[in-house]
Amino acid sequence: MKYVSFQRPDGSAGYGRVDGETIVELGAGSGAPVDLKTAIATRTLSGLVDGPRHALSDVALLPVIPNPGKILCVGHNYETHRQETGRAKVDHPSIFTRFADTLVGHQQPIVLPKASTNLDYEAELAIVIGRGGRAIPEAQAAEHIAGYACFNDASVRDWQWHTSQFTPGKNFPGTGGFGPWLVTPDEAGDLAAVRVISRLNGEIMQDQPIGDMIFPIAKIVAYVSAFTPLSPGDVIATGTPGGVGAKRTPPVWMKAGDTIEIEIGHIGTLSNAIVAED
Repeated sequence: MKYVSFQRPDGSAGYGRVDGETIVELGAGSGAPVDLKTAIATRTLSGLVDGPRHALSDVALLPVIPNPGKILCVGHNYETHRQETGRAKVDHPSIFTRFADTLVGHQQPIVLPKASTNLDYEAELAIVIGRGGRAIPEAQAAEHIAGYACFNDASVRDWQWHTSQFTPGKNFPGTGGFGPWLVTPDEAGDLAAVRVISRLNGEIMQDQPIGDMIFPIAKIVAYVSAFTPLSPGDVIATGTPGGVGAKRTPPVWMKAGDTIEIEIGHIGTLSNAIVAED
C-alpha cells in the first residue's frame, strides 16, 4: 500500500491511500484517527472506512508524516560519501537531528535561504516507525517499520560547517523534502538492490544501491532505539551516497529555478523546485 498526507483544495489536511492517480481519503468517519501518524500508532489504517476520492492532481501533497515526534538522520552511511568527505571510518552510525518544521512535501518548494548560497542535495531513503520501542534488537527491527519514503536532506553547507555540529545547516525552514508517499514493507520488498538516485535539472548526481549502506537499516533502528525511545511516526533518514554538490569540482549548489528529484525505484520519485527565500 501507499499512503499520503495531503491538503484538500479548501486548505484542510487529510490522509489516505493511493489508488492509481487518485487518493482514497481515510479518517473521515467519526472517531477516526485525525492524521496518518495517529492511524499508524493505533494500527487502524487497514480497517478505516473509505471516504471521498481525490485526484492526485487536485490536492497538494504534504510531507508523508507532517508532524513526526523525532527526525533522526544518519551521516556518512555510504562508503562513497565517507570517502569524498574525508571522514574516518567509525564503528557506530553518526546521528544528527532535524526539526519537523523543516519538512516539505512532494512538489512543494525547497527554500534557498537568504543567509547562504551553499544549498546542497542529499538523496536518502527514509524509514517511518510503525511500532514504538526502546532497545529494539536488530532481528526485530523490521517489525517496527511502518514503511519507507524518499527524503532529500538538503543541506546549507556553510552553516553546517560553522562548527563540528551539523544542526544549523540541517534545519533551515523548507529544506527537508519528504515524500511523495509512504510505501508499506509488503510492497517495498527487498530493498538491497534498489538504487538511491538524485537528479538535478535532469542530470544524475547520485546513484547507488541501498545495499551499499555501511550501517544497514536493522542496525540503524537498533542503535537509535538504544539511546532514545522510538515512537510511531518517527522518521529516520538513512544517509546519502557519494556525489553531493559540495564535493564536486567546482562545487554544484542548488539555485532558484532548479528542480531536484530523488528517485528510489518503486518507492517513488520526490520532486521539488528550488525557490529563493522571500
